[in-house]
Amino acid sequence: MSTITYVKGLPTKESEMNHLGFTDFEMFLNAFSPIFKDAVCETVDKILASKNFEKVHSKFNTHLQQKYGLSKRHANGVIALASGKVNSASECRANHIKQLEGKLKSAKIWLKNALKRLSDSQKFYAKKNWHSSKTGCKVPLCCDLNTGRSNWHALKFHSSHKKRYIYQLEKKIAYLRTAPIRVKVSSSEIYIVGSKDETHGNSICQYDGNKICFRVPYCLEERFGKHIETEIGNFDRNINRLPDNGAKTWHFFKKNGRWVVGVQFTPKLVEKVSRPIQYGAIGIDINPTSIGWAYVDYQGNLKNKGTIPLQSGLGKNSNSQQIVNACLELANLATKYACPVVCEELDFSKKKEFLREKGRKYARMLSSFAYSKFYQFLESILYNRGISLYKKNPAYTSLIGLIKYSRMYGLSSDVAAALVIARRGMNLSERLPASVSAYLEVNSRKHVWSGWSKLNKLTLTAAIVKSRHDYFSIPNWGMVVKVQVEQVSVKAERRACSKST
Repeated sequence: MSTITYVKGLPTKESEMNHLGFTDFEMFLNAFSPIFKDAVCETVDKILASKNFEKVHSKFNTHLQQKYGLSKRHANGVIALASGKVNSASECRANHIKQLEGKLKSAKIWLKNALKRLSDSQKFYAKKNWHSSKTGCKVPLCCDLNTGRSNWHALKFHSSHKKRYIYQLEKKIAYLRTAPIRVKVSSSEIYIVGSKDETHGNSICQYDGNKICFRVPYCLEERFGKHIETEIGNFDRNINRLPDNGAKTWHFFKKNGRWVVGVQFTPKLVEKVSRPIQYGAIGIDINPTSIGWAYVDYQGNLKNKGTIPLQSGLGKNSNSQQIVNACLELANLATKYACPVVCEELDFSKKKEFLREKGRKYARMLSSFAYSKFYQFLESILYNRGISLYKKNPAYTSLIGLIKYSRMYGLSSDVAAALVIARRGMNLSERLPASVSAYLEVNSRKHVWSGWSKLNKLTLTAAIVKSRHDYFSIPNWGMVVKVQVEQVSVKAERRACSKST
């Protein structure tokens, strides 16, 4: 995190108000914002029209000064805000196209599998002796009591609907690739860029900790004078990291009819609380209903554990508040043990591309919790308290935790996964048990995850494992793997014999 932004509503002291009910500073902002908006709109059009705006940056800065009566620092703020809006719009367009392409890929895979099932079932029922078949059909003949529609007709209907959905996605992607980018510019917004070489970090907006003095642009000097100031007070924070020196970028904008002031700056360094990760770490596993955490020592052994309950179905503000409370509790634990926090580096953008084909239950589970907001709050809170945060690949964490540690320590699935994440953050390896690796024929030259990948495929087809609770009742995974490997080998022999005959 390189910069921090503090935001507060612009105070309106009674002593500064005029007969209209506004302060002189608010009157200035209301007069300057339309001029600033026109300059930003022209800059946005110029950036979108030019292939390389950096070559004409200085000339266009001079053009803004002459046309709108601005100083060079005012024009720099205009260009910085316009460039940020254009870059944001371009990035959002690219992300939108990428998400639609993922949905299109998922829909095509589903349609291909559905058509294959329909074709195989049609061949199956065309046989005369299909009643005595031992394999069965991929689309069994059964009807819904409510609609009276068979599985065959339901799958045919869904396939036709999916074709229309694919057609709409292809048209939308083709349009977005050629459509011009649209940028939204606010009518009540002022942006002033600062520099560390200037007084108080900004020559236009000089803030001394209580009052702010704004350099009025040339176009409004006759009305407001050369400078206008107001008392905004300090930015109340439990941990105030606003430095006295350094660059400060100011942003004034209207929200719900009230002017808001924000300052962006490089924060002061805080004292490091967490020790190096080699001395221990706290791992966390995030779920929509709870957050499991586990503290491990320098040897990777479990020393403490717990869960932080979460409620689902809350409103936006209530959900944000419970996320903040959970992050504060994790920060207190990290401060208590003087260790960093290790979490999973999750990217739900790919998973959300397949929500339409996964079903309602999976979509509701994945969308019910604001994962990105949680990581944003967690990183900010830990950073302000001098606690390090590590993000690691979450591959096979749940499987490793359930097989190796859930029965050993009597842990739930989320706490067991948190234990694995903490050990992974400390660069401790998670090897397969010797009995399991012997039957799986794991290549020692490959990565250890290749063995867990094979074991994961076997657990998906094992009859003894139907839910996560079944992992506690398996004392020896070597025997389970042995049975599964023998069954696979028998099926392979039967297929070879049938082909030879």
